[in-house]
Amino acid sequence: MKVRLNLATAPLETHRRFAAGAALVGSIAVFALVWLSWHAYKARLADSELRAERVQLEQRMDTLRRERRDLEQFFNRPDVLKVRDRGSFLNGLIEQRSFPWTKIFMDLERILPAGVRLVSIGPKMNSGRVEVKLVIGATSDEAKLNFLRALESSKEFSRIQLLGETRPSQPEQAGRVVLELVAWYATT
Repeated sequence: MKVRLNLATAPLETHRRFAAGAALVGSIAVFALVWLSWHAYKARLADSELRAERVQLEQRMDTLRRERRDLEQFFNRPDVLKVRDRGSFLNGLIEQRSFPWTKIFMDLERILPAGVRLVSIGPKMNSGRVEVKLVIGATSDEAKLNFLRALESSKEFSRIQLLGETRPSQPEQAGRVVLELVAWYATT
């Protein structure tokens, strides 16, 4: 017969639970370390790609800035400025020639009431539209109002703006009125 005798002063303790828990926590920590390291590596790769792309874009922007500076220097040379000014002048003449003078005079003849006369007309191309500055002389306030109503109701003129109204200071022309206005003219 064998007798088991424990001669230890303290009872036998097992640290198996602690070791298992420590191993589990350690393995989770190692897994988290590997996972975070992988993501840090991927982020660093992506960051290096972005830095390389940024360097390329900055080089491209520097190249474009140099090209722009060279072009500005070219276009600011006196001989090129002369050609550009002449081109602007010729384009203005072409626009003025292409303005339908006959049509606008026919339209104005149709809408001008009695007692109103056209003093001056100045067409100007403005962002693809024809802007017409008109100076009108009217014999009375009633004729002026009739003209403004006719102008507003016509389909050829739009965006009418009254710039000014003057009356002659001479007593014999007491009822006369001079109107200055701007309107868009439909050429079609």
